[in-house]
Amino acid sequence: MIRFVLLLALLSAFPPLSTDMYLPAIPFLEKTWQLPLFIVNLTLVFFYITYCCSMLVYGPLSDRFGRKPPLISGLLLFIAASLLCALSNNIWMLIGARIIQGMGAGAASSISLAMAWDRLPSGQRERVLSQISVIMALAPMISPMFGSLMLKYLAWNWIFAAQAVLGMIALGGVFKTRETHAGGTGNSLTALLQSYQRVLSNRKLTGLVLCNAIVGLPLFAFIAGSASIYIVGFQLPEIRFSLLFGVNALCFMAGAMSCLRFGKKIGTLSMISYGYAGVILGGIGILFPLINGPFRFTLPMGLITFSIGLSRPPSNNLVLDQVKKDAGTASSVMVFSYFLFGALSMIAVSLDWPDKSFFIGCLAIASGTLSLSLWLMLKNHLHLPATEEKPTETS
Repeated sequence: MIRFVLLLALLSAFPPLSTDMYLPAIPFLEKTWQLPLFIVNLTLVFFYITYCCSMLVYGPLSDRFGRKPPLISGLLLFIAASLLCALSNNIWMLIGARIIQGMGAGAASSISLAMAWDRLPSGQRERVLSQISVIMALAPMISPMFGSLMLKYLAWNWIFAAQAVLGMIALGGVFKTRETHAGGTGNSLTALLQSYQRVLSNRKLTGLVLCNAIVGLPLFAFIAGSASIYIVGFQLPEIRFSLLFGVNALCFMAGAMSCLRFGKKIGTLSMISYGYAGVILGGIGILFPLINGPFRFTLPMGLITFSIGLSRPPSNNLVLDQVKKDAGTASSVMVFSYFLFGALSMIAVSLDWPDKSFFIGCLAIASGTLSLSLWLMLKNHLHLPATEEKPTETS
């Protein structure tokens, strides 16, 4: 079971591994290639767009043909694209390679959740998803520092070479893992469309998916805007930026660990409610700081990330609890929506705002309020396993 959890964590961590390790190089490429931040950030935006779109294909294919064949194909594509990124000599070649890299990475996140649904009952699955979130938080903690060291002592190209190596490690783990789903029957295109029809007509599921997607907006804005805020705005060196970025990731880990430690005592529904409310409070903290210096942004942003880490494992698990089949499609829709909204948030924060941190604070208040409002309307109508708290509680 430990190997299985570690493999799921590595597969789920492909988005932060593919972006956070590269973040310290963004200001460097901006200066080296004489480009505005908006253009360089297209390497992040287009990665997430193609990453999201590819998941809409991988999930149903894994329901039809089993989990391993599409997962292996996606990992091979990711490895090849990472090497192309390393060989890029201009921004447009890098953007093109990142588009292909996103297509490959989409297999990892969507199918890993479906594999968890295949092998684990709901109660154990929520605990495992919390454990995965804790492990995943190491990626944004370590990745920027690792990228900064490679940028300082080697070259930015080595960042993508390292991503190719991580893809190879994941590929080896998939080969050694037994198939968790035998696949279905029927015409592939017809089965795919029917699967999406069943999932998208499930209003409880789509409502939860929308909550998850909206509440993550400030986190993605932070990912795209953090280098500019810390390195350009606060005039911090790349290494110190990496440390502060790691603090934010540590907050996500703390949120996931709190979910793991206190989940049964607090209850699934309450954890989600508290998480969404925490995002609102963090946004208020950014707009009305109590201290000066970079920690005026780091601390309230940490509260936002902690709150997302607290609410994400139980909310993801609740999404999967709303289906009796089509787990691959459901997980694809969930992760697709989360990262598509995230890509839009990255585009928005990359615009020429006079103060990107102020924009992130406003976004946190708006997204937290919308998610909490929708969640309060939904929670009493959800399908919950018998072991979960009843939807009649007042939290």
